[in-house]
Amino acid sequence: MKDTLRAIFSRAAKAVGVVLAIVLLNFLLIRMAPGDPAAVMAGEIGAADAQYMEQLRERFGLDRPLYEQAGIYLAGVVQGDLGYSYRQGTAVSELIVDRLPATLLLTVSAFIFAILAGVWLGVIAAMNVGRLPDFVISIASLLFYATPLFWVGLMSILLFSVHLGWFPAVGMQTIGAGYTGWGHVLDVARHLVLPAGTLGLFYMAVYARMTRASMLEVRDMDFVRTAKAKGLKHRATVRRHILRNAILPVITLAGIQAGQLVGGAILTETVFGWPGIGRLAFDALLQRDYMVLMGVFLVTSVMVVVFNIITDLIYRIADPRIGASA
Repeated sequence: MKDTLRAIFSRAAKAVGVVLAIVLLNFLLIRMAPGDPAAVMAGEIGAADAQYMEQLRERFGLDRPLYEQAGIYLAGVVQGDLGYSYRQGTAVSELIVDRLPATLLLTVSAFIFAILAGVWLGVIAAMNVGRLPDFVISIASLLFYATPLFWVGLMSILLFSVHLGWFPAVGMQTIGAGYTGWGHVLDVARHLVLPAGTLGLFYMAVYARMTRASMLEVRDMDFVRTAKAKGLKHRATVRRHILRNAILPVITLAGIQAGQLVGGAILTETVFGWPGIGRLAFDALLQRDYMVLMGVFLVTSVMVVVFNIITDLIYRIADPRIGASA
């Protein structure tokens, strides 16, 4: 227990330094991008004269030297202030807090679907290697891995929303329906099926292929042969020995890709009109709303770091040898 707590504190201390470095790097990269937010704001209200744009730059601190802007922003982040949105006219933290639950619901649902379905399909393929189930799963995994997310999303809308009418095409809930309680939960769940399924299919294919390959590698090891020689039943051998050891690379890959789900959520949220931070980042990019972009990048970076720490803890539970050697 002490080793685990020590490992958590060590990871957390390193994570703080990583996040601060990411904050500074994101600030510099975004500021180097072409486009002037003052010109965008002035153009939207039809007052794009030089004097008014200069007033806007002065109002939002865009006229200050880059290093001074970076220092002010970094100091604000340390204090929990992510800045002010030029376009929305509100604090960035409020915008993100308002949109973050929708993104977390989408990404967590897609991740759970991907890992459970992917491991299950990988086990089936490995237990039926060279047979029809293995062939079908391998072809389907390769197909979903190679197909762009936005295309899968659009085809899902055409098939399941337009032609079959099973699920809503866009949004997170039915506007004006006024559902409450379980009615609201079921309504959100119906809207969630297509975007979560679309986002999870790519990662499901990855986990299925990884599980299959890892199980085929583990099944020929000496400890598995020993378990079979002792008379252990086939299903127990697969569950206790093969799958438990084969799942470790999948856990590592899943932990790395858990944070990447947010990147895929940008496309998915745009296609399905899902009101999350991915859609918020896309709109902010078009509007040159730098503060919102940096706030979204900061939150996603923190999510990646947190997922990596959680993955490390799960890895220690799955393989106690990791904790013993640390």
